[in-house]
Amino acid sequence: MSSGEVSTLVTSLAELCQFLARQNCRAYIVGGFIRDHLLDKETSDIDIAVDTNALYIADGLAKELGGKFVLLDEANGIARVIIDGGQQQGSPQNQEFHRAAWHFDFSSFSGGIESDLARRDFTVNAMAIELNQLDTIALTLNKVQERQKLIDPFSGREDLGNKIVRAVNEQIFEADAVRLLRAVRLAAELHFTIEPKTEELIHRYSQFIIKVPGERLREELLRLFSLPHTSRYLRYLDKLGLLLALIPELRESKGVEQPKEHFWDVFNHSLETVAAVEFLIRESDWEYGSEDILTPVPWSDIIDQHLCQEVSSGSDRKALLKLGGLLHDIAKPRTKFVDNSGRTRFLGHTKEGAATAASILERLRFSHREINLVESLVYHHLRPVQMTNEELPTQRAIYRYFRDTGDAGIDVLFLALADYLATQGPSVTIEEWQGHCRLINYILTEHGKQQVRVLPSKLVDGHELMKNFGLTPGPLIGELLTLVHEAQAEGEVSAKEEALALVRKELDKRYNMRSVN
Repeated sequence: MSSGEVSTLVTSLAELCQFLARQNCRAYIVGGFIRDHLLDKETSDIDIAVDTNALYIADGLAKELGGKFVLLDEANGIARVIIDGGQQQGSPQNQEFHRAAWHFDFSSFSGGIESDLARRDFTVNAMAIELNQLDTIALTLNKVQERQKLIDPFSGREDLGNKIVRAVNEQIFEADAVRLLRAVRLAAELHFTIEPKTEELIHRYSQFIIKVPGERLREELLRLFSLPHTSRYLRYLDKLGLLLALIPELRESKGVEQPKEHFWDVFNHSLETVAAVEFLIRESDWEYGSEDILTPVPWSDIIDQHLCQEVSSGSDRKALLKLGGLLHDIAKPRTKFVDNSGRTRFLGHTKEGAATAASILERLRFSHREINLVESLVYHHLRPVQMTNEELPTQRAIYRYFRDTGDAGIDVLFLALADYLATQGPSVTIEEWQGHCRLINYILTEHGKQQVRVLPSKLVDGHELMKNFGLTPGPLIGELLTLVHEAQAEGEVSAKEEALALVRKELDKRYNMRSVN
Protein backbone atom coordinates (compact mmCIF):
# COMPACT_ATOMS: atom_id res chain seq x y z
CA MET A 1 0.00 0.00 0.00
CA SER A 2 1.50 3.33 -1.02
CA SER A 3 1.99 6.20 1.43
CA GLY A 4 -0.69 8.19 -0.42
CA GLU A 5 -3.21 5.38 -0.08
CA VAL A 6 -2.36 4.91 3.61
CA SER A 7 -2.87 8.62 4.20
CA THR A 8 -6.22 8.62 2.42
CA LEU A 9 -7.44 5.59 4.36
CA VAL A 10 -6.31 6.97 7.71
CA THR A 11 -8.03 10.28 6.98
CA SER A 12 -11.22 8.57 5.78
CA LEU A 13 -11.38 6.28 8.83
CA ALA A 14 -10.74 9.21 11.17
CA GLU A 15 -13.52 11.25 9.53
CA LEU A 16 -15.75 8.18 9.60
CA CYS A 17 -15.19 7.79 13.37
CA GLN A 18 -16.03 11.48 13.94
CA PHE A 19 -19.16 11.20 11.80
CA LEU A 20 -20.36 8.07 13.62
CA ALA A 21 -19.67 9.67 17.00
CA ARG A 22 -22.00 12.52 16.04
CA GLN A 23 -24.63 9.93 15.06
CA ASN A 24 -24.28 8.32 18.51
CA CYS A 25 -23.93 4.79 17.09
CA ARG A 26 -21.51 1.95 17.56
CA ALA A 27 -19.61 0.69 14.54
CA TYR A 28 -17.22 -2.16 13.82
CA ILE A 29 -14.90 -3.10 11.01
CA VAL A 30 -15.74 -6.73 10.27
CA GLY A 31 -14.94 -9.57 7.91
CA GLY A 32 -12.59 -9.61 4.95
CA PHE A 33 -10.65 -6.41 5.62
CA ILE A 34 -9.43 -7.72 8.97
CA ARG A 35 -8.76 -11.18 7.53
CA ASP A 36 -6.71 -9.83 4.64
CA HIS A 37 -4.69 -7.45 6.80
CA LEU A 38 -3.89 -10.21 9.27
CA LEU A 39 -2.65 -12.18 6.25
CA ASP A 40 -0.63 -9.16 5.08
CA LYS A 41 -2.77 -8.89 1.94
CA GLU A 42 -3.87 -5.56 0.49
CA THR A 43 -7.54 -4.86 -0.01
CA SER A 44 -9.62 -1.80 -0.80
CA ASP A 45 -12.93 -3.20 0.53
CA ILE A 46 -13.90 -2.42 4.12
CA ASP A 47 -17.06 -3.90 5.70
CA ILE A 48 -18.57 -1.87 8.52
CA ALA A 49 -21.42 -3.01 10.75
CA VAL A 50 -23.43 -0.35 12.61
CA ASP A 51 -26.13 -0.65 15.28
CA THR A 52 -28.44 1.74 13.43
CA ASN A 53 -29.83 2.32 9.93
CA ALA A 54 -26.91 1.48 7.64
CA LEU A 55 -28.45 3.16 4.59
CA TYR A 56 -28.85 6.44 6.48
CA ILE A 57 -25.25 6.26 7.73
CA ALA A 58 -23.83 5.44 4.28
CA ASP A 59 -25.76 8.23 2.60
CA GLY A 60 -24.67 10.77 5.20
CA LEU A 61 -21.04 9.69 5.04
CA ALA A 62 -20.97 9.89 1.24
CA LYS A 63 -22.21 13.47 1.40
CA GLU A 64 -19.76 14.45 4.12
CA LEU A 65 -16.67 12.94 2.48
CA GLY A 66 -17.64 13.72 -1.10
CA GLY A 67 -17.93 10.02 -1.92
CA LYS A 68 -20.39 8.07 -4.04
CA PHE A 69 -23.37 6.29 -2.47
CA VAL A 70 -24.32 2.92 -4.00
CA LEU A 71 -27.36 0.95 -2.82
CA LEU A 72 -26.35 -2.74 -2.81
CA ASP A 73 -29.31 -4.44 -1.11
CA GLU A 74 -32.28 -2.36 -0.03
CA ALA A 75 -34.16 -5.29 1.50
CA ASN A 76 -31.28 -6.17 3.84
CA GLY A 77 -30.13 -2.58 4.28
CA ILE A 78 -26.67 -2.81 2.69
CA ALA A 79 -25.00 0.13 0.94
CA ARG A 80 -21.56 1.13 -0.30
CA VAL A 81 -19.64 4.40 -0.11
CA ILE A 82 -16.84 4.81 -2.66
CA ILE A 83 -14.05 7.18 -1.65
CA ASP A 84 -11.47 8.33 -4.21
CA GLY A 85 -8.09 7.06 -3.04
CA GLY A 86 -6.26 9.85 -4.83
CA GLN A 87 -3.68 7.39 -6.17
CA GLN A 88 -3.15 6.84 -9.88
CA GLN A 89 -2.47 3.32 -11.09
CA GLY A 90 -0.82 2.72 -14.45
CA SER A 91 -0.24 5.50 -16.94
CA PRO A 92 -2.52 7.57 -19.16
CA GLN A 93 -1.22 5.56 -22.13
CA ASN A 94 -2.36 2.34 -20.45
CA GLN A 95 -6.07 1.53 -20.79
CA GLU A 96 -5.99 0.18 -17.22
CA PHE A 97 -5.26 3.72 -15.97
CA HIS A 98 -7.66 4.62 -13.17
CA ARG A 99 -7.80 6.14 -9.72
CA ALA A 100 -7.71 3.75 -6.77
CA ALA A 101 -10.78 3.89 -4.53
CA TRP A 102 -11.84 2.60 -1.13
CA HIS A 103 -15.14 0.77 -0.81
CA PHE A 104 -16.90 1.07 2.55
CA ASP A 105 -19.80 -1.41 2.71
CA PHE A 106 -22.29 -0.71 5.50
CA SER A 107 -24.71 -3.18 7.10
CA SER A 108 -26.81 -3.07 10.24
CA PHE A 109 -26.78 -5.32 13.29
CA SER A 110 -28.83 -5.63 16.48
CA GLY A 111 -28.33 -7.55 19.68
CA GLY A 112 -24.57 -7.01 19.92
CA ILE A 113 -21.66 -7.51 17.55
CA GLU A 114 -21.16 -11.13 18.68
CA SER A 115 -24.65 -11.96 17.38
CA ASP A 116 -23.76 -10.36 14.05
CA LEU A 117 -20.54 -12.35 13.80
CA ALA A 118 -22.45 -15.56 14.59
CA ARG A 119 -24.53 -15.00 11.43
CA ARG A 120 -21.47 -14.73 9.21
CA ASP A 121 -20.10 -17.52 7.02
CA PHE A 122 -16.61 -18.64 8.02
CA THR A 123 -14.53 -18.11 11.12
CA VAL A 124 -11.85 -16.19 9.22
CA ASN A 125 -14.56 -13.69 8.25
CA ALA A 126 -16.14 -13.51 11.71
CA MET A 127 -13.78 -11.09 13.42
CA ALA A 128 -14.35 -7.44 14.30
CA ILE A 129 -12.63 -4.34 15.66
CA GLU A 130 -14.66 -1.51 17.17
CA LEU A 131 -13.96 1.68 15.25
CA ASN A 132 -13.57 3.92 18.29
CA GLN A 133 -10.79 1.63 19.59
CA LEU A 134 -9.08 1.39 16.24
CA ASP A 135 -5.45 2.43 15.82
CA THR A 136 -5.74 3.37 12.15
CA ILE A 137 -2.01 3.74 11.66
CA ALA A 138 -1.35 0.24 13.03
CA LEU A 139 -4.17 -1.21 10.94
CA THR A 140 -3.02 0.29 7.64
CA LEU A 141 0.50 -0.97 8.34
CA ASN A 142 -0.86 -4.51 8.87
CA LYS A 143 -0.08 -4.48 12.59
CA VAL A 144 -3.33 -5.64 14.16
CA GLN A 145 -1.52 -7.15 17.12
CA GLU A 146 -3.42 -6.06 20.21
CA ARG A 147 -5.54 -9.14 20.95
CA GLN A 148 -7.77 -7.22 23.35
CA LYS A 149 -8.97 -5.06 20.45
CA LEU A 150 -9.81 -7.98 18.16
CA ILE A 151 -13.26 -9.48 18.71
CA ASP A 152 -12.85 -13.11 17.69
CA PRO A 153 -15.51 -15.39 19.24
CA PHE A 154 -14.95 -18.27 16.78
CA SER A 155 -11.13 -18.42 16.79
CA GLY A 156 -10.84 -17.03 13.29
CA ARG A 157 -7.31 -15.79 13.93
CA GLU A 158 -6.24 -19.30 14.89
CA ASP A 159 -7.82 -20.71 11.71
CA LEU A 160 -5.96 -18.07 9.69
CA GLY A 161 -2.72 -19.32 11.19
CA ASN A 162 -3.63 -22.91 10.36
CA LYS A 163 -4.84 -21.95 6.85
CA ILE A 164 -8.29 -23.42 7.38
CA VAL A 165 -11.74 -22.45 6.08
CA ARG A 166 -14.24 -23.45 8.76
CA ALA A 167 -17.99 -22.81 8.95
CA VAL A 168 -19.10 -20.61 11.85
CA ASN A 169 -21.98 -23.03 12.49
CA GLU A 170 -23.95 -25.79 10.75
CA GLN A 171 -26.70 -23.44 9.59
CA ILE A 172 -24.63 -21.09 7.42
CA PHE A 173 -25.43 -22.86 4.13
CA GLU A 174 -29.13 -23.02 4.85
CA ALA A 175 -29.08 -19.28 5.58
CA ASP A 176 -27.28 -18.43 2.31
CA ALA A 177 -26.42 -21.22 -0.14
CA VAL A 178 -23.97 -19.12 -2.18
CA ARG A 179 -21.58 -19.79 0.69
CA LEU A 180 -21.23 -23.35 -0.64
CA LEU A 181 -19.38 -22.00 -3.66
CA ARG A 182 -17.73 -19.19 -1.73
CA ALA A 183 -16.02 -21.69 0.57
CA VAL A 184 -14.18 -23.23 -2.37
CA ARG A 185 -13.41 -19.86 -3.93
CA LEU A 186 -12.07 -18.50 -0.64
CA ALA A 187 -9.90 -21.58 -0.11
CA ALA A 188 -8.58 -21.20 -3.66
CA GLU A 189 -7.80 -17.49 -3.26
CA LEU A 190 -6.08 -17.91 0.09
CA HIS A 191 -4.47 -21.30 -0.63
CA PHE A 192 -6.31 -22.67 2.41
CA THR A 193 -7.92 -26.05 3.13
CA ILE A 194 -11.59 -26.55 3.92
CA GLU A 195 -11.74 -28.47 7.18
CA PRO A 196 -13.45 -31.91 7.05
CA LYS A 197 -16.67 -31.10 8.91
CA THR A 198 -17.25 -28.07 6.69
CA GLU A 199 -16.59 -30.26 3.65
CA GLU A 200 -19.25 -32.68 4.89
CA LEU A 201 -21.71 -29.80 5.31
CA ILE A 202 -21.01 -28.57 1.77
CA HIS A 203 -21.63 -32.04 0.35
CA ARG A 204 -24.82 -32.40 2.41
CA TYR A 205 -26.24 -29.08 1.24
CA SER A 206 -24.78 -29.05 -2.28
CA GLN A 207 -28.19 -29.13 -3.99
CA PHE A 208 -29.17 -25.93 -2.18
CA ILE A 209 -26.95 -24.08 -4.68
CA ILE A 210 -29.82 -24.13 -7.20
CA LYS A 211 -31.71 -21.71 -4.95
CA VAL A 212 -29.09 -18.99 -5.39
CA PRO A 213 -29.83 -16.23 -7.94
CA GLY A 214 -27.71 -16.57 -11.07
CA GLU A 215 -26.08 -13.16 -10.61
CA ARG A 216 -24.44 -14.24 -7.36
CA LEU A 217 -23.30 -17.57 -8.79
CA ARG A 218 -21.78 -15.79 -11.78
CA GLU A 219 -19.73 -13.54 -9.51
CA GLU A 220 -18.32 -16.45 -7.51
CA LEU A 221 -17.65 -18.57 -10.61
CA LEU A 222 -15.80 -15.77 -12.37
CA ARG A 223 -13.62 -15.17 -9.34
CA LEU A 224 -12.80 -18.89 -9.31
CA PHE A 225 -12.13 -18.99 -13.07
CA SER A 226 -9.84 -15.97 -12.71
CA LEU A 227 -7.49 -17.93 -10.45
CA PRO A 228 -4.63 -20.25 -11.45
CA HIS A 229 -5.38 -23.98 -11.19
CA THR A 230 -9.08 -23.52 -11.93
CA SER A 231 -9.22 -27.10 -13.24
CA ARG A 232 -8.07 -28.42 -9.88
CA TYR A 233 -10.88 -26.61 -8.11
CA LEU A 234 -13.42 -27.77 -10.68
CA ARG A 235 -12.54 -31.33 -9.72
CA TYR A 236 -12.91 -30.32 -6.07
CA LEU A 237 -16.35 -28.85 -6.82
CA ASP A 238 -17.26 -32.16 -8.44
CA LYS A 239 -16.07 -34.09 -5.39
CA LEU A 240 -18.26 -31.88 -3.18
CA GLY A 241 -21.31 -32.38 -5.43
CA LEU A 242 -21.39 -28.73 -6.47
CA LEU A 243 -20.23 -28.86 -10.10
CA LEU A 244 -23.15 -30.94 -11.38
CA ALA A 245 -25.56 -29.00 -9.18
CA LEU A 246 -24.35 -25.80 -10.86
CA ILE A 247 -24.16 -27.24 -14.38
CA PRO A 248 -26.33 -30.39 -14.51
CA GLU A 249 -25.78 -30.56 -18.28
CA LEU A 250 -22.30 -31.94 -17.53
CA ARG A 251 -23.73 -35.04 -15.88
CA GLU A 252 -24.36 -36.78 -19.22
CA SER A 253 -20.67 -36.50 -20.15
CA LYS A 254 -19.44 -38.68 -17.30
CA GLY A 255 -18.30 -42.06 -18.58
CA VAL A 256 -19.02 -41.26 -22.24
CA GLU A 257 -16.25 -43.00 -24.16
CA GLN A 258 -14.62 -41.39 -27.17
CA PRO A 259 -12.67 -42.66 -30.20
CA LYS A 260 -9.33 -44.36 -29.55
CA GLU A 261 -7.30 -41.18 -30.12
CA HIS A 262 -8.89 -39.73 -26.97
CA PHE A 263 -7.20 -40.55 -23.67
CA TRP A 264 -10.17 -39.55 -21.48
CA ASP A 265 -13.95 -39.77 -21.53
CA VAL A 266 -15.89 -36.62 -22.38
CA PHE A 267 -16.16 -35.34 -18.80
CA ASN A 268 -12.50 -35.75 -17.90
CA HIS A 269 -11.46 -34.48 -21.33
CA SER A 270 -13.41 -31.27 -20.63
CA LEU A 271 -11.66 -30.72 -17.28
CA GLU A 272 -8.28 -31.50 -18.80
CA THR A 273 -9.00 -28.96 -21.54
CA VAL A 274 -9.32 -26.30 -18.83
CA ALA A 275 -6.01 -27.46 -17.35
CA ALA A 276 -4.38 -27.33 -20.80
CA VAL A 277 -5.71 -23.81 -21.40
CA GLU A 278 -4.13 -22.66 -18.13
CA PHE A 279 -0.84 -24.26 -19.20
CA LEU A 280 -0.86 -22.69 -22.66
CA ILE A 281 -1.62 -19.17 -21.40
CA ARG A 282 1.27 -19.42 -18.93
CA GLU A 283 -0.99 -19.41 -15.88
CA SER A 284 -0.35 -22.85 -14.33
CA ASP A 285 1.69 -25.97 -14.81
CA TRP A 286 -0.01 -29.02 -16.32
CA GLU A 287 0.61 -32.57 -15.16
CA TYR A 288 1.34 -33.70 -18.70
CA GLY A 289 3.03 -30.52 -19.89
CA SER A 290 6.71 -29.77 -20.36
CA GLU A 291 8.95 -27.04 -21.69
CA ASP A 292 9.18 -28.95 -24.99
CA ILE A 293 5.40 -28.72 -25.33
CA LEU A 294 5.18 -25.07 -24.30
CA THR A 295 8.06 -23.75 -26.43
CA PRO A 296 6.42 -24.04 -29.90
CA VAL A 297 3.13 -22.48 -28.71
CA PRO A 298 2.56 -19.00 -30.19
CA TRP A 299 2.96 -16.33 -27.53
CA SER A 300 3.67 -12.61 -27.46
CA ASP A 301 2.83 -9.48 -25.52
CA ILE A 302 0.07 -8.79 -28.06
CA ILE A 303 -1.54 -12.19 -27.46
CA ASP A 304 -1.20 -11.81 -23.69
CA GLN A 305 -2.76 -8.33 -23.79
CA HIS A 306 -5.60 -9.65 -25.96
CA LEU A 307 -6.40 -12.46 -23.52
CA CYS A 308 -6.21 -10.07 -20.54
CA GLN A 309 -8.88 -7.78 -22.03
CA GLU A 310 -11.93 -7.21 -19.85
CA VAL A 311 -15.06 -8.61 -21.47
CA SER A 312 -17.59 -7.54 -18.88
CA SER A 313 -17.58 -6.49 -15.24
CA GLY A 314 -15.60 -9.16 -13.38
CA SER A 315 -14.51 -11.18 -16.42
CA ASP A 316 -11.65 -11.23 -18.90
CA ARG A 317 -10.86 -13.38 -21.93
CA LYS A 318 -8.64 -15.77 -19.99
CA ALA A 319 -11.40 -16.68 -17.53
CA LEU A 320 -13.94 -17.10 -20.32
CA LEU A 321 -11.49 -19.16 -22.39
CA LYS A 322 -11.29 -21.60 -19.48
CA LEU A 323 -15.08 -21.60 -19.21
CA GLY A 324 -15.26 -22.32 -22.94
CA GLY A 325 -12.86 -25.21 -22.39
CA LEU A 326 -15.18 -26.69 -19.77
CA LEU A 327 -18.24 -26.42 -22.02
CA HIS A 328 -16.78 -27.02 -25.50
CA ASP A 329 -17.96 -30.67 -25.72
CA ILE A 330 -21.13 -30.27 -23.65
CA ALA A 331 -23.30 -31.69 -26.48
CA LYS A 332 -21.15 -34.72 -27.30
CA PRO A 333 -23.17 -37.22 -25.23
CA ARG A 334 -26.44 -36.53 -27.04
CA THR A 335 -24.87 -36.34 -30.52
CA LYS A 336 -22.84 -39.54 -30.22
CA PHE A 337 -23.47 -42.35 -32.71
CA VAL A 338 -21.52 -45.12 -34.42
CA ASP A 339 -21.57 -45.09 -38.23
CA ASN A 340 -21.61 -48.09 -40.59
CA SER A 341 -17.82 -48.35 -40.51
CA GLY A 342 -17.84 -48.63 -36.73
CA ARG A 343 -16.45 -45.14 -36.23
CA THR A 344 -17.79 -43.08 -33.32
CA ARG A 345 -19.06 -39.69 -34.48
CA PHE A 346 -20.41 -36.56 -32.76
CA LEU A 347 -21.96 -34.77 -35.71
CA GLY A 348 -23.38 -31.36 -34.89
CA HIS A 349 -21.98 -31.25 -31.37
CA THR A 350 -20.38 -27.83 -31.92
CA LYS A 351 -23.59 -26.17 -33.05
CA GLU A 352 -25.75 -27.84 -30.42
CA GLY A 353 -23.07 -27.31 -27.80
CA ALA A 354 -22.91 -23.58 -28.53
CA ALA A 355 -26.67 -23.29 -27.97
CA THR A 356 -26.43 -25.32 -24.74
CA ALA A 357 -23.52 -23.22 -23.46
CA ALA A 358 -25.48 -20.04 -24.16
CA SER A 359 -28.46 -21.44 -22.24
CA ILE A 360 -26.28 -22.32 -19.25
CA LEU A 361 -24.71 -18.87 -19.11
CA GLU A 362 -28.06 -17.16 -19.52
CA ARG A 363 -29.30 -19.11 -16.51
CA LEU A 364 -26.24 -17.93 -14.57
CA ARG A 365 -26.90 -14.34 -15.68
CA PHE A 366 -23.71 -13.82 -17.64
CA SER A 367 -23.69 -10.72 -19.83
CA HIS A 368 -24.47 -10.80 -23.56
CA ARG A 369 -20.81 -10.14 -24.40
CA GLU A 370 -19.66 -13.02 -22.20
CA ILE A 371 -22.26 -15.38 -23.64
CA ASN A 372 -21.41 -14.43 -27.23
CA LEU A 373 -17.70 -15.09 -26.65
CA VAL A 374 -18.18 -18.51 -25.03
CA GLU A 375 -20.79 -19.44 -27.62
CA SER A 376 -18.29 -18.59 -30.38
CA LEU A 377 -15.56 -20.61 -28.66
CA VAL A 378 -17.76 -23.70 -28.49
CA TYR A 379 -19.17 -23.32 -32.01
CA HIS A 380 -15.81 -22.79 -33.73
CA HIS A 381 -13.42 -24.89 -31.63
CA LEU A 382 -12.91 -27.45 -34.44
CA ARG A 383 -12.58 -24.83 -37.16
CA PRO A 384 -8.76 -24.37 -37.04
CA VAL A 385 -8.01 -28.04 -37.69
CA GLN A 386 -10.75 -28.23 -40.31
CA MET A 387 -9.07 -25.49 -42.34
CA THR A 388 -6.46 -27.92 -43.68
CA ASN A 389 -5.86 -31.55 -44.48
CA GLU A 390 -2.26 -32.21 -45.50
CA GLU A 391 -1.36 -28.67 -46.61
CA LEU A 392 -1.47 -25.34 -44.82
CA PRO A 393 -4.75 -23.40 -45.11
CA THR A 394 -5.28 -21.01 -47.99
CA GLN A 395 -5.28 -17.26 -47.56
CA ARG A 396 -9.00 -17.25 -48.27
CA ALA A 397 -9.67 -19.87 -45.59
CA ILE A 398 -7.74 -17.81 -43.02
CA TYR A 399 -9.58 -14.64 -44.02
CA ARG A 400 -12.95 -16.35 -43.70
CA TYR A 401 -11.99 -17.88 -40.35
CA PHE A 402 -11.28 -14.50 -38.77
CA ARG A 403 -14.28 -12.99 -40.52
CA ASP A 404 -16.56 -15.61 -38.95
CA THR A 405 -14.96 -15.72 -35.49
CA GLY A 406 -14.57 -11.95 -35.18
CA ASP A 407 -12.65 -10.84 -32.10
CA ALA A 408 -12.73 -14.41 -30.76
CA GLY A 409 -10.36 -15.68 -33.45
CA ILE A 410 -7.25 -15.79 -31.26
CA ASP A 411 -9.21 -17.27 -28.35
CA VAL A 412 -10.53 -20.10 -30.52
CA LEU A 413 -7.01 -20.93 -31.70
CA PHE A 414 -5.87 -21.41 -28.11
CA LEU A 415 -8.93 -23.51 -27.31
CA ALA A 416 -8.10 -25.68 -30.34
CA LEU A 417 -4.55 -26.16 -29.01
CA ALA A 418 -5.84 -27.04 -25.54
CA ASP A 419 -8.42 -29.41 -27.03
CA TYR A 420 -5.63 -31.22 -28.90
CA LEU A 421 -3.51 -31.60 -25.74
CA ALA A 422 -6.50 -32.80 -23.71
CA THR A 423 -7.27 -35.34 -26.42
CA GLN A 424 -3.79 -36.85 -26.36
CA GLY A 425 -2.93 -36.32 -22.71
CA PRO A 426 0.18 -38.28 -21.70
CA SER A 427 0.22 -39.90 -25.17
CA VAL A 428 1.04 -36.65 -26.99
CA THR A 429 4.08 -36.85 -29.27
CA ILE A 430 6.35 -33.85 -29.70
CA GLU A 431 6.51 -34.23 -33.49
CA GLU A 432 2.74 -34.17 -34.00
CA TRP A 433 2.33 -31.39 -31.45
CA GLN A 434 4.94 -29.24 -33.17
CA GLY A 435 3.07 -29.71 -36.45
CA HIS A 436 -0.13 -28.60 -34.79
CA CYS A 437 1.60 -25.52 -33.38
CA ARG A 438 3.07 -24.70 -36.79
CA LEU A 439 -0.48 -24.63 -38.17
CA ILE A 440 -1.66 -22.21 -35.46
CA ASN A 441 1.44 -20.04 -35.83
CA TYR A 442 0.93 -19.91 -39.59
CA ILE A 443 -2.71 -18.87 -39.21
CA LEU A 444 -1.73 -16.08 -36.82
CA THR A 445 1.18 -14.90 -38.97
CA GLU A 446 -0.85 -14.81 -42.18
CA HIS A 447 -3.72 -13.07 -40.41
CA GLY A 448 -1.30 -10.35 -39.35
CA LYS A 449 -0.21 -9.89 -42.95
CA GLN A 450 -3.82 -9.75 -44.11
CA GLN A 451 -4.61 -7.05 -41.57
CA VAL A 452 -1.76 -4.96 -42.94
CA ARG A 453 -3.11 -5.37 -46.48
CA VAL A 454 -6.81 -4.85 -45.72
CA LEU A 455 -7.15 -2.55 -42.73
CA PRO A 456 -5.34 0.59 -43.98
CA SER A 457 -7.33 0.94 -47.17
CA LYS A 458 -10.87 0.32 -48.35
CA LEU A 459 -10.55 -0.06 -52.13
CA VAL A 460 -14.22 0.28 -53.06
CA ASP A 461 -17.58 0.67 -51.35
CA GLY A 462 -21.13 -0.23 -52.26
CA HIS A 463 -21.93 3.18 -53.76
CA GLU A 464 -18.99 2.90 -56.17
CA LEU A 465 -20.11 -0.55 -57.27
CA MET A 466 -23.66 0.65 -57.95
CA LYS A 467 -22.37 3.71 -59.83
CA ASN A 468 -19.82 1.84 -61.96
CA PHE A 469 -21.94 -1.18 -62.85
CA GLY A 470 -25.49 0.13 -62.71
CA LEU A 471 -26.41 -2.11 -59.78
CA THR A 472 -29.20 -1.60 -57.26
CA PRO A 473 -29.02 -2.12 -53.48
CA GLY A 474 -29.31 -5.77 -52.47
CA PRO A 475 -27.43 -8.91 -51.39
CA LEU A 476 -25.30 -8.86 -54.54
CA ILE A 477 -23.48 -5.72 -53.35
CA GLY A 478 -22.47 -7.46 -50.14
CA GLU A 479 -21.29 -10.54 -52.02
CA LEU A 480 -19.14 -8.45 -54.36
CA LEU A 481 -17.60 -6.46 -51.50
CA THR A 482 -16.75 -9.73 -49.73
CA LEU A 483 -15.10 -10.95 -52.91
CA VAL A 484 -12.97 -7.80 -53.05
CA HIS A 485 -12.02 -7.99 -49.36
CA GLU A 486 -10.96 -11.63 -49.67
CA ALA A 487 -8.90 -10.88 -52.79
CA GLN A 488 -7.31 -7.91 -51.00
CA ALA A 489 -6.47 -10.10 -48.00
CA GLU A 490 -4.83 -12.63 -50.30
CA GLY A 491 -2.81 -9.89 -52.03
CA GLU A 492 -4.52 -10.40 -55.40
CA VAL A 493 -5.68 -6.78 -55.60
CA SER A 494 -4.23 -3.67 -54.00
CA ALA A 495 -5.75 -0.77 -55.99
CA LYS A 496 -9.22 0.47 -56.84
CA GLU A 497 -8.80 -0.27 -60.56
CA GLU A 498 -7.83 -3.88 -59.78
CA ALA A 499 -10.82 -4.24 -57.46
CA LEU A 500 -13.22 -2.90 -60.11
CA ALA A 501 -11.71 -5.24 -62.70
CA LEU A 502 -12.26 -8.17 -60.35
CA VAL A 503 -15.91 -7.17 -59.84
CA ARG A 504 -16.40 -6.77 -63.61
CA LYS A 505 -14.99 -10.27 -64.18
CA GLU A 506 -17.29 -11.73 -61.53
CA LEU A 507 -20.36 -10.01 -62.97
CA ASP A 508 -19.47 -11.23 -66.49
CA LYS A 509 -19.12 -14.77 -65.17
CA ARG A 510 -22.50 -14.61 -63.47
CA TYR A 511 -24.11 -13.12 -66.59
CA ASN A 512 -22.65 -15.84 -68.80
CA MET A 513 -23.86 -18.53 -66.43
CA ARG A 514 -27.39 -17.13 -66.52
CA SER A 515 -27.24 -16.97 -70.33
CA VAL A 516 -26.23 -20.65 -70.55
CA ASN A 517 -28.99 -21.66 -68.18
